[in-house]
Amino acid sequence: MSVWLPGAPCTPRACVEPAGSRAAVPRAVLRLTAVLALVLGGVLLSPLGGRIPAGAVRGWSRTVVRAAGVRVRTTGAAVPSGGLLLVANHISWLDIPLLAAVRPARMLAKAEIRRWPVAGALAARGGVLFIDRDRLRALPGTVARITEALRAGQAVGVFPEGSTWCGRAQGRFRRAVFQAALDAGVPVQPVRIRYRSTTGASSTAPAFVGEDSLLASLWRVATTRGLVAEVEVLPALAAGDHADRRDLATAAGARVLGGTGERREAYAVPDSHPRLAA
Repeated sequence: MSVWLPGAPCTPRACVEPAGSRAAVPRAVLRLTAVLALVLGGVLLSPLGGRIPAGAVRGWSRTVVRAAGVRVRTTGAAVPSGGLLLVANHISWLDIPLLAAVRPARMLAKAEIRRWPVAGALAARGGVLFIDRDRLRALPGTVARITEALRAGQAVGVFPEGSTWCGRAQGRFRRAVFQAALDAGVPVQPVRIRYRSTTGASSTAPAFVGEDSLLASLWRVATTRGLVAEVEVLPALAAGDHADRRDLATAAGARVLGGTGERREAYAVPDSHPRLAA
């Protein structure tokens, strides 16, 4: 793996606490089955792309999260129409449907997904944009494709930390994708995602980090009682108000990663199992 790739030191053993209250196994199995059925249906319909009404996509996205046994609380500003760069912190696979519930968007994903049997081809047909994390020289081309989508009035969803974090520690926003917002002249929409337990304390149970497998993460979420996903839509940033991509990334990162009341650290340690990248 290239040394420039963003990564997190978070691991399931070090960062993910055991659930305080666990759902019964039959209920967890039902939750997991419902999630998988909904995701499969979404994958099969993904080639329809923009022909699916935005309201239907938002409803499907919220249903996926709720089917996993996670309640959703959404607060904050109205989301602009037209071309928009959606940026959020990255903790879990749940972040993807949560971001889509704010506004359906073309997601930026690691290039390895493009090579997955069946799912990779369907994801490409559904409008997913891919980034080759092993080739720094390919980055300008990726930024150009994001810019083209933004100029066409589409929303693009990105996790600029470049890797998942446990939610108690976090990374920093990488600046490359913010150049696309500057080039297209579109706003940046920051979104903050947090997960809490029934007591209101921060929960790392949904975290999908390190060597964690997707199935293990799915099962952990399905067996945890009382999880709440908090989605805060923060005021949009006008790209023209910022001198360059570094300034824009810093401003977006300050809104999303600051002011959460949790312990925050910034690491730049290569991760042995990188996730969706931005």
